[in-house]
Amino acid sequence: MTTQYDFDRIIPRRGTGSLKWDKFSELDPFWVADMDFTAPPEVLEAIQSRLSHGVLGYAVPHQGLVESLQTYMLNRHSIVVEDQEIVHLGGLVCALSLIARAFGKPGEAIMTCTPIYPPFLGVHHDIGMKCITAPHIQTEGRWEFDWDAMEATVTPETKIFLLSNPQNPLGRVFTAQEVKQLAEFCERHDLILVSDEIHCDLILDESSTPHVCAAGLPEELQKRIITLLAPSKTYNIAGLGYAFAVIKDDALRSRFTAARGHILPEINCLAYYAAESAYRDGENWRQALLAYLRKNRDTITEFVRTRLPGCAIPDIEATYLAWIDCRALDLDTPADRFEKEASLYLSDGNFFGAPGHVRFNYGCPHSRLLEGLEKMANVIA
Repeated sequence: MTTQYDFDRIIPRRGTGSLKWDKFSELDPFWVADMDFTAPPEVLEAIQSRLSHGVLGYAVPHQGLVESLQTYMLNRHSIVVEDQEIVHLGGLVCALSLIARAFGKPGEAIMTCTPIYPPFLGVHHDIGMKCITAPHIQTEGRWEFDWDAMEATVTPETKIFLLSNPQNPLGRVFTAQEVKQLAEFCERHDLILVSDEIHCDLILDESSTPHVCAAGLPEELQKRIITLLAPSKTYNIAGLGYAFAVIKDDALRSRFTAARGHILPEINCLAYYAAESAYRDGENWRQALLAYLRKNRDTITEFVRTRLPGCAIPDIEATYLAWIDCRALDLDTPADRFEKEASLYLSDGNFFGAPGHVRFNYGCPHSRLLEGLEKMANVIA
């Protein structure tokens, strides 16, 4: 199955308007969550087919897309989703901002656990809220929730909890018990639980770490749960701007959609067809991608543990993002060191609420991964 897709091919991306490659064109980029692989051929064919129609006017979600999402939710997550429970979105970051507007007020608080995807730490500004955080902790080398710290941190003014599952940047896939316990924490403190599951189709060993979708939690908890999903990270179509929310509760969904106002742009017609094809036709490609990412994951894990003294890496269960602990190097911003001495552009831990770390994107050809790692080794040496 893996031989029909060439993930080893180097595809020149400079000069294409790529955020990853052109924002700092003099640097070797391993930062933003954007893979260096082409999208599945079936997705590209679907876009070409829609493009050949020639009329690219305003679009609405067509029935084929809705059916593709419903089939995906049933087959992948064992969840029946009705048409009205799906809210189509132009991206998940704008959805986070929309949630703050819908369920928060100035002076109230959004809560999350660090380290965390940087927009989680910034959307509170959009409505004048506060952001409060509790750090994840390592137990026998595995990152987990610190339930005691969370209880000590939450306040009566806290209204929203933002969850990343699988966790970005830690690569954890939270267990059924952890997800249920978090939902009960939100129930106890009257919080809206927002579960960002954009990486849920990038679990590297589903048999040992299966994904638990928040939309599948018991019905009595759904009155406070918003589940966010997208094909963008898995199928490398983030530039098209499509995501969706599953909101089971009618009242919760009404509050969310009412907050949209006129601030969200239209979703482009090509994005709808790309998403439909990704979920309908992309499974063979996804399985081939996961096999390739497992090889890259194993390479970067072994390399950090054997060739980068002073650095540590957890076991990565999901995503194509490696969280590397560089605190033993005694650098406040280790990404700056790798940039200045090796022209590497990595994501710095400060943006995730965890100084002394870097995030390395290994969603790239294996040869490029090795080049980047060797550059890191030369700096440390």
